[in-house]
Amino acid sequence: MNQRLYLPFADSQWRIKMGLKPLQIQDWIEIDDQFATYLKRKQELLQNSHSEVFASLPGSESAQTEVLNLLLDYLPERFPNYYQRQGKQIKILLTQQIWNIEDFEINPLDLAGRLVQEDLCLMQPSPEGYILVAASVCFPAHWRLQDKLGRPMNQIHQPVPEYPQKLEYPVNNFFDRLKVDSPGYRLNWGIADTPELFLGHSQSSSRLDTNLTADHVGQKLWIRVERQTLRRLEITSHILFTIRTYVYPLFILENHPAIAQSLSAVIQQMPQSMLQYKNLSSKREVLLEYLTKISNI
Repeated sequence: MNQRLYLPFADSQWRIKMGLKPLQIQDWIEIDDQFATYLKRKQELLQNSHSEVFASLPGSESAQTEVLNLLLDYLPERFPNYYQRQGKQIKILLTQQIWNIEDFEINPLDLAGRLVQEDLCLMQPSPEGYILVAASVCFPAHWRLQDKLGRPMNQIHQPVPEYPQKLEYPVNNFFDRLKVDSPGYRLNWGIADTPELFLGHSQSSSRLDTNLTADHVGQKLWIRVERQTLRRLEITSHILFTIRTYVYPLFILENHPAIAQSLSAVIQQMPQSMLQYKNLSSKREVLLEYLTKISNI
């Protein structure tokens, strides 16, 4: 399966909104030709930096188990060439990994995260809103899992410009109304100076900014897109938030001049606060120059 191409800025409009669309449950998890690479990177991170990429709070075990059981049922049926359930084991056929399910009784979400390319976040309803109670996040984009664990949505999204004014109410309303049989998905995007999947560090200015020119920026930057899904768990009523990260070299837009033009329009419309949040302020002019150049080819 070839890697899907998601370019959520193709409509040329910048706006702060959830942008949720209905999700067919058969399309919940995505697999492509990067499957083995993603799982290998996850294994490295979980082995060497486990506390940075997995965390959970006491009391989240039943919801974690529900997520793992959903995946153990879904994956072998949806992707029989990739997964095989063997009693109390799950085998990943492509990588020849065999996981003993009982080894993860304390934190079932830890095993769930090792099975798929997606990162997984569990949100628990509470009087303060939905709280992050467990997560397997190997591919964060400039945030730390330990900084978010145990926090409600408004605190998790505190760095996002205009979140309280434009997103907090619709996000909370969607979470409250989300039904088990009506999952949804949305796309988020950014531009990074590395194809590395794990960016679990604070946002900082690119070391390459001063060297970027329109002649080579296409080889120096990458489009980073997150396909995020949300579904209500039937038994525990938690919400499972998945994040599938796609990374494309910026130069792919040379094959899509109309979309390059759309991205240019979006960047021009973006307020300064969002440019800073997305770490685009110092790249803005060279990006616009490059996008204009390839739009006219």
